[in-house]
Amino acid sequence: MTQPDHDHASVKAELDWLTTEFFRAVSFEEGEAPPYDNIYELFIEAGLIVKNTGSTPEISSVRQFIEPRLAMFQSGEMTCFYEMELLESTEVFGKVAHRFISYAKSGSTNGVPFTGRGMISTQFIQTPAGWRISAMAWDDERPGLSLPERYEPMGAAHR
Repeated sequence: MTQPDHDHASVKAELDWLTTEFFRAVSFEEGEAPPYDNIYELFIEAGLIVKNTGSTPEISSVRQFIEPRLAMFQSGEMTCFYEMELLESTEVFGKVAHRFISYAKSGSTNGVPFTGRGMISTQFIQTPAGWRISAMAWDDERPGLSLPERYEPMGAAHR
C-alpha cells in the first residue's frame, strides 16, 4: 500500500523543517552565539553524527558533536559559520525516511576564511513526538571527489 500524497506532503514538510532547523542551529554570524542547543530537539536521544572526511570516520553523539564546536566558538577560534542545503532528494517509506543533500559551508577559523561543499546523508524516523533525525553522515568535496552533477545548483557547471 502506498502513502497518500497528502500524507507524503506533510511528512516531507516535517523533514524539510528538521533539515532547515539543523542548518540554522549550526550557523551563526560574527558576534552571535551559535544556537547549538537546538540540535538536541532535532535528533533522537541516541542519534549519531558522522564526519567522514578523513581517513577514519569521526562518530559522535549529538553532545559529542556540539561540545568541540562550542569550545571553538567560546575560545574565539571559530567566529562565524554558515551551512546551507543546495539540493536534496528525500525518500519516505512508512515511519522511516532518508534525505541525500548537497550543501555549501563557509566560516572563519583562527581568522582564516574557508568555504566548502559536500554531501550529507540523513536518516529520519517517526517517533511518538514526531519525526526526528536518527543519524547524519557527511563527506566534503576534495580533489578527485566532486558533487554529483544532479546535486549541483543550476548553473554551477558553468562557473
